[in-house]
Amino acid sequence: MNTHPITVNTMAEIFGEAISTYSRRQAIEDGMLVDISEMAAEAGFNCPVAITCAAWADCVEWTEADSNRQTTQDESGRLWDVLWMAKLAARRGGSKTTYQFYRVPRGGRGIKPRLTALKMTAGPGDDGELVITLMMQNED
Repeated sequence: MNTHPITVNTMAEIFGEAISTYSRRQAIEDGMLVDISEMAAEAGFNCPVAITCAAWADCVEWTEADSNRQTTQDESGRLWDVLWMAKLAARRGGSKTTYQFYRVPRGGRGIKPRLTALKMTAGPGDDGELVITLMMQNED
């Protein structure tokens, strides 16, 4: 039996120095993530929230041309729907959950709302703080 406890000060001691890193902050600066924390706070979230660019394009993005071609909507309202349904799903708890909601698909001429789903993960941010990320089901 080993009577000497093993202590580890950093992940680098176990795995060595990282070859490269890509922070959440960098992903937001690069446009891979969209920071939606301001409206998320209005919806009741008490930590930073971001959405992937793919989820934004599918579930939030909406232009005047889309309204003229399909049905009158705006990004603010679409984002609110995404966040409100995420907030309801967050009440179930857990660090990863999938939630469903209806949205009019962008493109084409369709006006009928379709059921879609996003994945929501909660975990540590760049500085260890709690952050939430919304993404398509096939994203990590």
